[in-house]
Amino acid sequence: MIGEFRNQLRTVLVAVTLGVLAKVALIFGAVYLLFRQPEHLVFAVAVAQIDPLSVAAVRAKSRMSDSAKALLAAWASFDDPITVLLTAYLTAYALRGGAVDGLGGFAVDLVLNLALAGVAYVLWALVRGRVAEAERARRAIRYPVRAGMVVAVLAIGFVAVQHSLLLALAILGLFFRPDLGRWVDRLAEAGMFAATAAVGLVLAFEFTLPLALTGVALGVAAYLAQAVVALALTVPERWRGDRVRLALGQQNGLTAIILALLLEPDFPGAIAVVATAVVAVNLLHATANALYDRRTPHPAPVRPRRVPAPAPPTRPPAPSATRHPAITPLPVPSTNPTP
Repeated sequence: MIGEFRNQLRTVLVAVTLGVLAKVALIFGAVYLLFRQPEHLVFAVAVAQIDPLSVAAVRAKSRMSDSAKALLAAWASFDDPITVLLTAYLTAYALRGGAVDGLGGFAVDLVLNLALAGVAYVLWALVRGRVAEAERARRAIRYPVRAGMVVAVLAIGFVAVQHSLLLALAILGLFFRPDLGRWVDRLAEAGMFAATAAVGLVLAFEFTLPLALTGVALGVAAYLAQAVVALALTVPERWRGDRVRLALGQQNGLTAIILALLLEPDFPGAIAVVATAVVAVNLLHATANALYDRRTPHPAPVRPRRVPAPAPPTRPPAPSATRHPAITPLPVPSTNPTP
């Protein structure tokens, strides 16, 4: 997958920069036409990203090519930090009435993200050879090395979260990859369950029909925005067989829920709107992909043609032996004289 990502670096960069901005503009434009609420711009950013955990969950059974799977996975991984940064800046802009640093502050944060990622890469370049040797060594050496790598990742992650340098974390995942087996998946699932439980507690007290309708409209707009942007990005001939599946690839999950929890204190009703949008997006994803799969069924498996085994070579019949009649020997006359 990493090799495919490197081959598609240009497309990924366009998707997570211009693509994210285009999706936000399309989502907000559609919702604003319906409700005329400027604060819905923040909600549009929250659902503009693609959930990487959901993409990973359906990766194995997807009919997309390996290149398309790599593109969607990279898109889902890198649009998260972009949407988080946009959410933070737009929230500050909305709460302070525009009194924020704007583009200058965004540029400073971008430089800090790249600097932290650069420091992490230098550290990884210095130790990766020894880490590879340790992974091939016996268990007594392997586990302490893994523990040290986990501590290093946690330290870098703490600095990144403390200063909102989430883009650096996404870049870090491209090369700083300690072998932790299934622990990463289990931690991600635990975080998903915890965030879902928190959302459920809030929804029990503030769920209303107007907020739900806003969420449905937001989810439909997010799904359609993905279709528009994906079709625009996949014009080249190489994507011809995957354009529709990439256009139907929008999914929301953990990141949108976490952003909703963060927005709720400043924008009451954010959880009800975003959570409903997440449900709407995922229902649309399941329905649209099922219908498209039914329209384009799996190609019939090509069974190997059974070639009959060659007949064994026929041997010419052996010449029959000529049967001669038995010859009875004549008696030999005695030569002794008669007395």
